[in-house]
Amino acid sequence: MALSKHTFFTHHLKTLTKPNYLRRPPPPPSFISLRLLSFATPEEAAAERRKRKRRLRIEPPLSSLRQQQHQPRPTNPSSNNNNPNAPKIPETVSALSGNRLNLHNKILKLIRENDLDEAALYTRHSVYSNCRPTIFTCNAVMAAQLRQSRYSDLLSLHRFITQAGIGANIVTHNLILTAYMDCRKTDMAMEHYKQLINNAPFNPSPTTYRILIKGLVDNNKIDKGVELKEEMLSKGFSADPIVYSYLMSGQAKGLNADGVFELYEELKEKLGGNVSDGVVYGSLMKGYFLRGMEKAAMECYEEAVGENSKIKMSAVAFNYVLDALSKNGKFDEALKLFERMLNEHNPPKRLVVNLGSFNVMVDGYCALGRFKDAINVFNSMGEKRCRPDTLSYNNLIEQLCKNDSLGDAEELYMDMGEKGVSPDEFTFVLLMDTCFKETRPDDAAAYFKTTVESKLRPNLGVYNRLVDGLVKVGKVDEAKSFFDLMMGKLRMNDDSYKFMMNALFEIGQHDEVLKIVDRMLREDPADFSDELQEFIREALKKEGRDEELTKLMDDIEREKKEAVAREAEAAERAKASARAAVSSLINSPKLFGNKEPEEQSTTAGETVNTNDDDKQAVPEEEASAQENAIEASSAGEGAVAENMVATEARSDSAL
Repeated sequence: MALSKHTFFTHHLKTLTKPNYLRRPPPPPSFISLRLLSFATPEEAAAERRKRKRRLRIEPPLSSLRQQQHQPRPTNPSSNNNNPNAPKIPETVSALSGNRLNLHNKILKLIRENDLDEAALYTRHSVYSNCRPTIFTCNAVMAAQLRQSRYSDLLSLHRFITQAGIGANIVTHNLILTAYMDCRKTDMAMEHYKQLINNAPFNPSPTTYRILIKGLVDNNKIDKGVELKEEMLSKGFSADPIVYSYLMSGQAKGLNADGVFELYEELKEKLGGNVSDGVVYGSLMKGYFLRGMEKAAMECYEEAVGENSKIKMSAVAFNYVLDALSKNGKFDEALKLFERMLNEHNPPKRLVVNLGSFNVMVDGYCALGRFKDAINVFNSMGEKRCRPDTLSYNNLIEQLCKNDSLGDAEELYMDMGEKGVSPDEFTFVLLMDTCFKETRPDDAAAYFKTTVESKLRPNLGVYNRLVDGLVKVGKVDEAKSFFDLMMGKLRMNDDSYKFMMNALFEIGQHDEVLKIVDRMLREDPADFSDELQEFIREALKKEGRDEELTKLMDDIEREKKEAVAREAEAAERAKASARAAVSSLINSPKLFGNKEPEEQSTTAGETVNTNDDDKQAVPEEEASAQENAIEASSAGEGAVAENMVATEARSDSAL
């Protein structure tokens, strides 16, 4: 115990006598004020606080200096956004979070329920709410509209989000290009592509070129597709086998076997001498069939789908091979391959069959006249989780209508409504034409009426076929009712007017023709051409009623002049009331705040007391003047009144 105390005491003495070699902390910077722990009086503490606040306003604290060293200097936003018409930068996927993600999921639920109208309306309303939708939500709605061929709704929604300032991404542009190509508007699609190249803050994707080249090939513009392929390669994109397959298919469709093999050799050279993607082998087989080289075509088939094949075959590649076999007398081989595809199809692990596979087999069965088998294959799509679309239904309905199977076609049409597939104009036109062919004009008229009620837009050719079919069977009154229905919705030409009027002349309904002329002159006088006028005059002249047309035209012209005169008279009355209101306001002593002397006010008070009627008249005049001023301002004469008041005020001040 004693030893331990002695040792501790000796160590403590050494520590006290040891010099302090520790480095002193550097003095604080001059702009940091030293805070004392205590002050003698509260006044000194308050003075120190004020002094520190003044110093902080002049010199920032150390924390702000450290943040400025680590953070980059922000750029001037006005320099980047000085052009309001500049394209918007699209949002990233990270923007899809929180409430915006909840909104996205709600709209996806509406899309799954096939309520596209509500989904589009919800998207529009959300744009001006506190939870603005992302471009990914808008793309989901437009993609659903595209799947159901609702092109007008898609373009309307795209125009709305563009005006709302939502930045479009490459997916948005691809959807618009697909819509244009499906509507056979290749020129508009190419114009949109040029705007994308010149103005968009991003580059097109390989999918963009696939959409454009496929659309050009489908519209028989292969030369432009080849030029666009060269442009794609010049921009640094690698050779895409899918693009080459579209071009090879177009060359085979045009019976150009040399073009097929030229494109294949070019692709083979750019890929290093080996093409492992099986998407081009179907078109290559068609090239061999065009040259009469059936053996070479079947060798190519074995190379693509054989047991030891090293070619990567997707569902699209299998479809090209199926199409090549079924259209060149090898339908039995196509059936065997289709059965093999059905057996190997195991979603989501392996996808071998899609909607196109069933469409190819339906075409093959219909080409052989086996329509029952075609319908059975079509109805078996659901077993492989494939859902038919409007184009698939239209394809089979067209085949059935061409072969006098209207009953089966109508069953498919009813099946469309049960499966939630919306028919388009082409669906109703097929059924309408076939009903006329089967001498069922009432059903044909019902299909056309359903087209209009479904908010679809049949063109003038469809309307002319309807009216022609109804007139041929003697149903002129029904044709006239459809004429009245479509007169304000279609831009009719002289031939359409002449056909309807001639049908009415033949049954002696000249008054109905004059009613049509009256409506034309009132709604759109430009449609009443000289040629049409001469046609009507000659027809009325045969009945001795040609003067009625002249009288009708004169009456309508007189009514228009009277309407113009009434409008001019109303404008003059408005100007007169404005002048009266201004003059009454100028003569009022309260307008410029003039005060009367006390003696005058006393005298005026006595006078007012003796003249009660005058006292009541002055407010009435002022009220009427104010009412006239309000009427003048509502009639557009407010500016005139203000100028006159200002002029009088300047003259009074000068005096």
